[in-house]
Amino acid sequence: MSEGKASDLGRGASLLKRRSFLQATAAAGVTALAGTANSLLHAREPIERSGPPRFRIGIAGYSLRPYFRYMKGKEQKFQPIPEGVSFTSRDVSAGLTQVDFLDYCVSMGVEAAELTGYFMTPGPDGFPTEESLLELRRQAFTRGVVISGTAIGNNFTVGLGARYEQEISDAIRWIDLAAVLGAPHIRFFAGTAAQLAKSPTRMDEAVAAVNRCAEQAAKQGVFLGVENHGQLSAAQMLEIMDRVDSPWVGINLDTGNFVSDDPYGDLEACAPYAVNVQVKPVMKSRTGEKTPADYDRIAKILRDSGYQGYVVLEYEDADVLEALPKHLAQLQTALA
Repeated sequence: MSEGKASDLGRGASLLKRRSFLQATAAAGVTALAGTANSLLHAREPIERSGPPRFRIGIAGYSLRPYFRYMKGKEQKFQPIPEGVSFTSRDVSAGLTQVDFLDYCVSMGVEAAELTGYFMTPGPDGFPTEESLLELRRQAFTRGVVISGTAIGNNFTVGLGARYEQEISDAIRWIDLAAVLGAPHIRFFAGTAAQLAKSPTRMDEAVAAVNRCAEQAAKQGVFLGVENHGQLSAAQMLEIMDRVDSPWVGINLDTGNFVSDDPYGDLEACAPYAVNVQVKPVMKSRTGEKTPADYDRIAKILRDSGYQGYVVLEYEDADVLEALPKHLAQLQTALA
């Protein structure tokens, strides 16, 4: 059997598993979306791809968050880079910048860098200036590092009102900035499961916000990846995909963010809609138990879904400078 046919069969099997997942969810009544399961069975088709799975490996800037000079537009109390750790010839005594992070990605030998918006040098209004983003784009190109995307921390489940409109306005601003940066993808948060549970209209409001942002994303050619953040379930993620009517919107699939009895099953259900993948070294159960991520199993899920695109390692523990290279090597082996 050719690799292409095998990939097609894998995608077909993934779609069947997704339908089975939704049917099981409805039967168990484990989410507030059980009543919508029948419509979800007829949700939009998975992202259409051509050829076998392909993975482009990168690192998320969030991994080095304690060391950056800025945090969400303000200077933070950063941790200095330990003596003996060297990945750039630049002076980092004032804290890391995004250019320093590009040097870190070069030292790790990865193709891509996900430049988290939190850590960018702010302009007068708190957002990075277009000039600084163009310079960052130039610095990435001269290092041979691809900018895989950026990430913001919006919330569309805050309820209608001034804050809701500001969240949308800021997200649209970031779409425009991502286009200047040359970032093809932005990680979006739809909101949190706790806020969705407060009112049945919160899901409608989150979907409406994403749809409004998607109009600008289509104009700028920037993909929006809605992340499974805030303990959103796989069924909720799939409902958002079904109700957001734009080919520029998919899932930013974070392997460590499903808090359930079967997080790998959740990944399998959502992988066909992934436009970006972030891999964490740990998985979480419904009881809060953390277990090491099975990189081989994650790689198989991505292959079976036919995924093609960036796979970005995101490390969240304090020993990042020591441990990330080991996890990166394991992930590269699994994806090879």
